Amino acid sequence: MIRYLVKRLGYYVVLLVVAVFLAYALSSTALGPRAYFEAKQPRPSTASVDRQLTELNINDHTPVVERFSTWAGDLVLRADLGRTIHNTSVNAEFGRRILVSLRLLLIGSLLGMLLGVAGGAWSAIRQYRISDRALTLFSFVLLSTPVFLVALLLKNGAIAAKDALGHEVVPFTGYETPGLAGGIGAHLGDWALHLLLPTLSLALGGLAMYSRYQRGTMLDVLGSDYLRTAEAKGLTRSRALLKHGLRTAIIPMSTMFAYSFLGIFTGATFTETIFGWHGMGEWFIQAINEQDVNSVVAVNLFAAVVVLASGFLADLLHAALDPRVRP
Repeated sequence: MIRYLVKRLGYYVVLLVVAVFLAYALSSTALGPRAYFEAKQPRPSTASVDRQLTELNINDHTPVVERFSTWAGDLVLRADLGRTIHNTSVNAEFGRRILVSLRLLLIGSLLGMLLGVAGGAWSAIRQYRISDRALTLFSFVLLSTPVFLVALLLKNGAIAAKDALGHEVVPFTGYETPGLAGGIGAHLGDWALHLLLPTLSLALGGLAMYSRYQRGTMLDVLGSDYLRTAEAKGLTRSRALLKHGLRTAIIPMSTMFAYSFLGIFTGATFTETIFGWHGMGEWFIQAINEQDVNSVVAVNLFAAVVVLASGFLADLLHAALDPRVRP
């Protein structure tokens, strides 16, 4: 299994390099930082604009490969992501926002996956019963509803509850209460409350998607010969389903988890904006509007690392569940 995982890790490293280069090339050609500087008043000279762009390593007169080599060299040697278009440190902004996004992404995706797998397995076992039909209807409604609309509905519901009761029931803006007094317990509780609505907006979409796929894979397993053999050897129905059925049905879901993470990240971009979370998604939108190449590349690097890391974790899970991938 170690050889398999090392091989997969090397594959992901190559993918990461390719993904970052493509992100840099696309950002450098699609965005126009020169226009950002030329639009300032009073209008700066061409030489002044060129000098500023060269200092930031975003001068469009310099070949993209040369600019990428400089940026990548600084990243590898000094862990430096460059400067923003305002000549501030990208590293500082990256460090400030990464933990904000990670806790939302990880909790939302894991919660959606766990609930979706459990709901899909339960729905398959109770095929065509009321609970199965109810979960199917609920899932299809969620699948047809964009993430930003779910987030808006949750936020509007929290605002309506506040107006009706006269006090805030669940926080609906920001990721913490400014100036909150108290110890670590008070702060953890405050973070959990602020996480509730944004996490739900991401987790509900994951629940709907995973439950549909898990139901299908579980139905394939329920009619398998090895499950009937396990029951014939004396295992109870529930134990046979958990030990043999669910374990086999989860294997395709591990791969799906890895490559659906990018969709979750896209949803988080809207969710952060709606709930006032100053994370990577909000930064990405701001960077595009400001033609900030280095910041856009930094967010793409974050997304690539998160997606490929989830792919590697999926390979670990696959190897643990399926002995056929082990040497």
